[in-house]
Amino acid sequence: MPPGFTILMVCTGNICRSALAERLGRAYLDEIMGAAAADIGLVSAGTRAVVGSAMHPDSALVLAGFGAEPGDFRAQQLTERLPARADLILTMTRSHRRDVLAMAPRGLARTFTLREAAALLDDVPRAADLAGESAAERAESLVAALASARSRRQGGGDEDDIQDPIRQPLDVHQEVGEAITEALLPLLRRLADLR
Repeated sequence: MPPGFTILMVCTGNICRSALAERLGRAYLDEIMGAAAADIGLVSAGTRAVVGSAMHPDSALVLAGFGAEPGDFRAQQLTERLPARADLILTMTRSHRRDVLAMAPRGLARTFTLREAAALLDDVPRAADLAGESAAERAESLVAALASARSRRQGGGDEDDIQDPIRQPLDVHQEVGEAITEALLPLLRRLADLR
């Protein structure tokens, strides 16, 4: 049975940033939600994916430091099917967001950079104030509230991008992992609290 709510994470090669975000997010949701974590699907893809490749070893090392494992992760190419089926699309940069929207223009209200979505969280209602009977419906209301809050947001720009650590030293992979963790976990916590 498919999950009630699916998050798609997008970067370039799908071996560093989005791969780490997918597997970190899965471990976090499993820890805080138990069996109910299966209600939230996490998928990642790359705009120029290294299709079939495992997670980059440095990203896997950083992921392990956060208490998660890459497991059988394999990179996949972003196709039109993925954003069409996603309830929330989180990209690592504004350029990735443009790539997703070029492929799926009707996904604008569901597509954010990861840091943009995290910054907008402060401007959206808490769980009790979101419309919907089920957790999946309340999650859809949360995404709609994020889209509505976007027009009121000050800032954005370069600080919305998470740098690509490929061909960079391990400490850059670590910084990227910390940036992803800082933005992603509060967002997943809000989604988990909707049940």
